[in-house]
Amino acid sequence: MCSVAPGAVGGRAAVEDDDGLPELSDSGDEAAWEDEDEAEPAAGRRQTPCLFCHRLFTSAEETFSHCKSEHQFNIDSMVHKHGLEFYGYIKLINFIRLKNPTVEYMNSIYNPVPWEKEEYLKPVLEDDLLLQFDVEDLYEPISVPFSYPNGLSENTSVVEKLKHMEARALSAEAALARAREDLQKMKQFAQDFVMNADVRTCSSSTAIADLQEDEDGVYFSSYGHFGIHEEMLKDRVRTESYRDFIYQNSHIFKDKNQSNTRLNKLEDTIILIKGKIEDVHLPVEKVDIIISEWMGYFLLFESMLDSVLYAKNKYLAKGGSVYPDICTISLVAVSDVKEHADRIAFWDDVYGFNMSCMKKAVIPEAIVEVLDAETLISDPCGIKHIDCHTTSISDLEFSSDFSLKITKTSLCTAIAGYFDIYFEKNCRERVMFSTGPQSTKTHWKQTVFLLEKPFLVKAGESLKGKITVHKNKKNPRSIIVTLTLNNSTQTYGLQ
Repeated sequence: MCSVAPGAVGGRAAVEDDDGLPELSDSGDEAAWEDEDEAEPAAGRRQTPCLFCHRLFTSAEETFSHCKSEHQFNIDSMVHKHGLEFYGYIKLINFIRLKNPTVEYMNSIYNPVPWEKEEYLKPVLEDDLLLQFDVEDLYEPISVPFSYPNGLSENTSVVEKLKHMEARALSAEAALARAREDLQKMKQFAQDFVMNADVRTCSSSTAIADLQEDEDGVYFSSYGHFGIHEEMLKDRVRTESYRDFIYQNSHIFKDKNQSNTRLNKLEDTIILIKGKIEDVHLPVEKVDIIISEWMGYFLLFESMLDSVLYAKNKYLAKGGSVYPDICTISLVAVSDVKEHADRIAFWDDVYGFNMSCMKKAVIPEAIVEVLDAETLISDPCGIKHIDCHTTSISDLEFSSDFSLKITKTSLCTAIAGYFDIYFEKNCRERVMFSTGPQSTKTHWKQTVFLLEKPFLVKAGESLKGKITVHKNKKNPRSIIVTLTLNNSTQTYGLQ
């Protein structure tokens, strides 16, 4: 858990006065918050202006009720008329704020609508209460009067309705189970077809050492191309950090680091042994130092640290060292509405076809990309600290609570993760590097977990959540990440 310092909450002077807001608290006592809200004067509460006049309101519901009664603008009708979902609703509100159209004009609009441009995703008013309104609430089913069939009392009719609903629910559950089974079969077939692998029963073991040669062949064959080695060697942050650690700490390598050994005739100094560390036999019983570049995306992807720990337990002499020795994983909140729309809202209209069903498949896929530092909206928070000298394989699957201090009022669209690496033990010149979005980019980039439903966060508040990381039982080189945030839980795969 990260400690969080209190911060100021930003806002528009024209519509809100932050001096009256209570300090943010980490307390989960909702009653205390309600008491403060009731005691707070109306003038000190957050307010938002009407869409068509200058009157101020303290909730989206009050605003829309006023718009309907005073201006004959019905947000329900507008949303249903144009079939607006999350992003369409956001664009509509910002369009009205920016262009100030008349109610008559808004009510006369038919498709295509004039607020389709991406520029309308950017909030016109900071901390606009209307942008916090859940548009899905407008799609709640409308209740209609129920007439009872002849001869049935109210109680009898209710029982019959419940029986009918239960039968439909059981039928739907069975259909859903069949669909999931078919989907899993199709997914497995696609993987086997692409990878040219036979269908085989997965072992319940998640240890990398237990993978058979043919099961791990796909992974190692991916390193059989020069391109991937060229990419890693050209990663100056990575390669120069290892170089600097060795050159600047030659005392660690005793008398073996002589000037001519690193220039030529290395065949008498370096012995190359090909194979998995779990399978090969070293020509020595123990070693003094283990150096490995094992890190994957989000640090733990590929599970190569398992092999390093295997080598440490089997070959490292007492008092020996593993480098790098310290590793940390951190999270940070991200606001990039356009990127979120490009990846998620894109499926609403794919060359004229509605493929929105793909959203459920797209969101669980973690994205590896270089983030723009301008999209960061929180301080980072560490969720895992690994000391390679003391950690065990079981420690690499974990859960951690986290708290992100928000630095900018905006829509939170994603949580991103990255790692930092340290060479420290016995070092006279310590070396470290970061794969974070505010550091020089590396081939590891950052790992982005898109949120299905972005939500508003305010500068100074603490965004609390929980993350769980564990290996995929079917493929222990891939990892599964579960995020619980803003009363919602989403599972992601990194594979």
